[in-house]
Amino acid sequence: QEQLVASGGGLVQAGGSLRLSCAGPGRTVTINNVAWFRQAPGKEREFIAVIHWRGGSTSYADSVKGRFIISRDKDEGTVLLQMNNLKPEDTATYYCGVDFAVFRSNLSTMRRDYSQWGQGTQVIVFS
Repeated sequence: QEQLVASGGGLVQAGGSLRLSCAGPGRTVTINNVAWFRQAPGKEREFIAVIHWRGGSTSYADSVKGRFIISRDKDEGTVLLQMNNLKPEDTATYYCGVDFAVFRSNLSTMRRDYSQWGQGTQVIVFS
C-alpha cells in the first residue's frame, strides 16, 4: 500500500477557506472510497466527506454540506477537500482514509470501513 500523506491544514479566520490534500490513494492498487474524517480534542473521529474513487459520486456530513467540496484527481492519485466559510467548530485534525472493499456498493461513512489512514493535518479556525 502506498502511504497516504495529508497536507494543507493551518490557521485561518472564521469565514476563510483552506484546501486539504490527500496524496497516495489509488495510484498502484484498486480502491473503493476515499473519505475525510476529523477529530477534535476529546471527541470521536467523525465522518466529513467521501468520494467514490472510480465513479466520483460524493456524500457529505450535514455539518459541512454546502461549505466543503471533495474531489479527486485519478491521474495524480490525490483527493482534495475544499473547505469554505470555515467556522470555529471546524477546528480539528483532519484525516483521509481509504476503503479497499471494491465489493462495497455504498459510499461508506463508517470509520471501520477505512483500513488505511494518513497522518492527519491540523485545522484551527479562530473567530
